[in-house]
Amino acid sequence: MALRITEIFYSLQGEASRVGLPTVFVRLTGCPLRCTWCDTTYSFTGGEAATIDSVLAEVRRHPARQVCVTGGEPLSQKDCLPLLTALCDAGYDVSLETSGALDISGVDPRVSRIMDLKAPGSGEVDKNRWENLACLTRRDELKIVLASREDYEWAREQVRSHDLPSRCPVLFSPAQGALAPTQLAEWMLEDGLDVRFQMQLHKLLWGNMIGK
Repeated sequence: MALRITEIFYSLQGEASRVGLPTVFVRLTGCPLRCTWCDTTYSFTGGEAATIDSVLAEVRRHPARQVCVTGGEPLSQKDCLPLLTALCDAGYDVSLETSGALDISGVDPRVSRIMDLKAPGSGEVDKNRWENLACLTRRDELKIVLASREDYEWAREQVRSHDLPSRCPVLFSPAQGALAPTQLAEWMLEDGLDVRFQMQLHKLLWGNMIGK
């Protein structure tokens, strides 16, 4: 089995329910999407070849129980699934950050899937794989990044029409530089949505630094 790895690094988790926890990040190379607000375009190409064993060896160098497999879009590599299982077998608490454009049903059930739903402002709303919603459980989380009022109204409609909070926790995030965090917070308070506001902790601490 062969993987292409952009980077493996140790930092604080910046998003979702594990925010603030020391975490080893395994960033796989490649993504079929091109979201307008993407902050990891450097992971689209390149990377270095690695085996699952070599990834596990690197992960073990760091003192963390939490491992996050991210991208790019990690599920675009077929060996992502066995990597996730191997990390679970090794005793780690594993999460997967995925765009929601690819099938998540084959992911090891021990993994927490942090899945995006792409709003219109991403430029990739047509790539949402709606069948994935039926796969989500309370272990998973659904993240929607918003860049405008239009995005917010679209997301609010999805929350209501699909009763998303009954499936898993839902997170709204402002796209950096596009939507003021306080504006999004005010809209959420006005509507009383059963969703969580989040900002990216790692960017508050270190900015857009690679490897953080």
